[in-house]
This record gives sequence, C-alpha cells and structure tokens, in this order.
Amino acid sequence: MTDGPLIVQSDKTLLLEIEHPLSEQARSAIAPFAELERAPEHVHTYRVTPLALWNARAAGHDAEQVVDALVRFSRYPVPQPLLVDIVDTIARYGRLQLVKHPAHGLTLVSLDRAVLTEVLRHKKIAPMLGAKVDDDTVIVHPSERGRLKQMLLKIGWPADDLAGYVDGEAHAIALETHGEWELRDYQRMAANSFWDGGSGVVVLPCGSGKTIVGAAAMAKAQATTLILVTNTVAGRQWKRELLARTSLKEEEIGEYSGEKKEIRPVTIATYQVITRRTKGEYKHLELFDSRDWGLVIYDEVHLLPAPVFRMTADLQSRRRLGLTATLVREDGREGDVFSLIGPKRYDAPWKDIEAQGWIAPADCIEVRVTLTEAERMAYAVAEPEERYRLCSTAHTKVAVVKAILEKHPDAPTLVIGAYIDQLEELGAELDAPVIQGSTRNKEREALYDAFRRGEIQTLVVSKVANFSIDLPEASVAVQVSGTFGSRQEEAQRLGRLLRPKKDGHQAHFYSVVSRDTLDTEYAAHRQRFLAEQGYAYRIVDADDLLGPAIGDLTGQE
Repeated sequence: MTDGPLIVQSDKTLLLEIEHPLSEQARSAIAPFAELERAPEHVHTYRVTPLALWNARAAGHDAEQVVDALVRFSRYPVPQPLLVDIVDTIARYGRLQLVKHPAHGLTLVSLDRAVLTEVLRHKKIAPMLGAKVDDDTVIVHPSERGRLKQMLLKIGWPADDLAGYVDGEAHAIALETHGEWELRDYQRMAANSFWDGGSGVVVLPCGSGKTIVGAAAMAKAQATTLILVTNTVAGRQWKRELLARTSLKEEEIGEYSGEKKEIRPVTIATYQVITRRTKGEYKHLELFDSRDWGLVIYDEVHLLPAPVFRMTADLQSRRRLGLTATLVREDGREGDVFSLIGPKRYDAPWKDIEAQGWIAPADCIEVRVTLTEAERMAYAVAEPEERYRLCSTAHTKVAVVKAILEKHPDAPTLVIGAYIDQLEELGAELDAPVIQGSTRNKEREALYDAFRRGEIQTLVVSKVANFSIDLPEASVAVQVSGTFGSRQEEAQRLGRLLRPKKDGHQAHFYSVVSRDTLDTEYAAHRQRFLAEQGYAYRIVDADDLLGPAIGDLTGQE
C-alpha cells in the first residue's frame, strides 16, 4: 500500500482523488488508456476500455507503461486479474496484420494461427476473404480493406494495417515561414507521428493550430489533397491559412460547397454538400474519386457523418488524417474512426499545451439559476421531450447573462446557445447581432471580421460557431443552452476562447444552468470531457452574481 491518488478496481474502473498532490501526474499517466465517466468534486471515475487500450498501443504506449502507471499511482495493490486482462487485451492488437503480398496483393497475415482460423469461420468476415496462401495468410479483396478492419475490431481482433498507401497525384507543397513563425514542437511531433503511421487521428486542443498540423502533413505528402470541413466559413479559414503558411497559390485551392464546385489540386469540401442527397443518392460522394488524391484530411473528425464513413471504407489505400479536439462521439462510433480513419497517432493534453503558453488558461464557472414559480410549473407539466427546451431557454437566464457581460465590460464576448428563439431574444436584449444557421455565409464572415477588429464586442451565436471558427480575440463565453449532454460541444465551445490573449489574461467560460431541472443533469454530463482535461468548474449562485458579491466570481476586487 502507498499513499497514491488512485484506486484501481477489478471492474476496470479507476477512482482518482482530485485533492491529492499527485492527482495531476496520475491523470496525465492514465489519460492515454482510460476514459473519464464521472467527474464530481472530489473523486473522478475513469474506465479502462479495450478501444482506449488499442488506441494507446497504436500511439506507441505498450502494456508495460500501462501497468506501470496503474501500479505507481495506486493506493492499494492493483488486482492481479485486471493487470493480466490489460496485458492480454493490448496483445490482441496487431496479431492480425494487413500486408501487401508481392504476388497476391492485399493479404491478412496472422501471427497466431488459431486467431486466423477463428476469423475465417466468422460468417460476416469470410465473404471478404479469398483463398488461403498458406496456413497463416489469406487473400483479402482490396475493396473490403476498410470493412474488414471494422468487423475485426467488433469481434475483438483489431488488425494492424501495414499494407501501405498509394502516393496519389504528385503536387508540390512546402511550408513557408518567411522567418515569421515556425512549427511548434508538438505540431511537428503530431505531423511526424501521423506520417510514420500513414493514417490516423491527431488530437489537439482548440486554438493550438490543428490546421498547421494539416499543412505540415500536406508538405510531407507532396500530393493532391482533399480537405473535408464542417462548413463554408471553416473552409475559407483553411484556405486563408494555407495561402499564408504554404507555397500554395490561390488558383491551386478549390472550394467545393453549396456555393461553388471547384476541383483543384487542393480541394476543400464541406460535409454538408458531400452528404446532400439528390433523388435518394449521394451524388457528391463522387468527389472522392474525382482525382487521384494522395491525402484526405478530415477536420473535426468527431463530427464525421455516416455517409462519409461508408465512402472512407473504400479509401483505405489513401493516406487519411483526422483532426479533432476530442475523440468523443455522442453516437458511439469511435470504433469506426479507429478502423476507417485510423488509430489515435498523437494526443496532447490541453493543460500541457496551456502550460507551454500556446493556449490561454480558462476559468470555468457554472451559474445556477432558480426558475420563477411560473417557469417551474410550466416545466413540471411539460411533456418529457419538451422539458429540456423549457428549462434551458428560461427567460430568467436573460438577466444573468446581462450581469455577466457587465462584469466584463471591455471583453470580446460570445453568447452561445442552441435554440433560435432564445438567441433572438438575447440579441435584442443585448443589442448584439445574431449568427445562426440561416445567416448567409457572406454576412457571417463580415460579422466575424468586425468582431476580430473590435468593432463588435458581443456576438450571439448558435451551434454554427461551435467548430473551426477562429476568433482569437474572444475572452468571455456565456453558454445558455446546448445540445443536451454533448461533451464534444462543451469542448468546442470552450475552445472558442483558448487562443492566447495579447494581454496574457485568462479566458472566462460561463455556463448558465437552471437549477433542479434536466439542465443541471445535462450540464454535468457535458463537463465530463473538460474535467478529463483538467478543467474544474466552480458553481456559483445566480443571486450572488446579480448582487454585489461578485469579487469571488472573477477574482476581481
């Protein structure tokens, strides 16, 4: 027994005591292979899952490192069966390998003959395979490379894909710093880790320069590149960065969106246009075959729509890079990201990047609002499916939002929500422009630019601003409603604030939540991912906020 901060339990849960002096070290050590499940004030609960262990293995962590982290920080002896199970689970990764055979093309090679025998008898996998080359090798139909990896993961034998990639159509791309900037160490490591693996996902905090990692990967590939983004504004932001940071010229970069259909050596397409149906067909998926792409980049890979997964299953011979701030997917398809885009190749904890000064420190505050008697009664009698909308859009929140803005009078501020009626009301009350899904791209970009220049101090935004929008000046965000308990959305919204501030000050992230309702329950769920990254929420009462006792809230006198 030691005085460690961790209690390791035989059901694969880990309990981390937050107040312990070694809790930060322990959290960093277990983060590569454990997923946070609950994050109350004093003890956080993590779970060790097979997918997390396989991701850790693919990122270069071996069983010895995992076992050492658990033993080193555990307060009590670690259950021996758990350690055996972890070692055995990690050892399952790569016992099957996809390899290019000089005579037979794509093959599945087994380092364990019994495993191959088991796989060959699986009724869904057998049709993807051809004849046996020998006792340890079987031919794979090339078109089934992606789907085979999906199925092997589902049955617990994740394959190590060593079959290599086609180079695609060559196209010269170089990083150009002009002495004004250089790749940060973690950006270089992320690009190198991706390139060494050939495909996979890089996980970095919002504001840490994931676009630069993409540009570095393009410079390594020296090939035509297809970049998939969340929306047109994000696509144009990518284009601006590529023009500023690389040798690419305007005529070499095409936009494939609802507004334009340009296919050029580097083409930036939106997920929306790619997944748009015409007479029941995904006509724009043909873009994937329109050129001999050497690299496909998936921005915000945690949002990848199902049709793009299906197309990606056919793209396994192309190098694929996923970029994201969080691998969390609310639809539970993390396994498909692992199989089809590739495993996690690089992951930098947010607090590590913050400590290096590359992203701003953030103060996270949950403000609990007490509903009026009328609002509480309306909530009580509402149908279950209407309850969350009612409590998260309560009119009582408006005064609280105003009070928060008054406490930060000169700070560029984003007010973020999910319901248009609520946002319109706040826009009117705050005399601030509203950006939502129906706002035209030209108008969005004009408002974002005015915000960047300081001509507009407050923007009220819907979820269209959750992703890939570069607003480095924003230092305060007030979240009034969200997409139920979405952890990825919470991470992205905090991410709007994390660009380093010119004055060196920290960012303030407020979440305004209705007490004794689903709003509180969903807020706790949303905060889980950020708690995993080391961000702690302080809970304050709205009555204190509306009164004079505000010094404790912002750290101001």
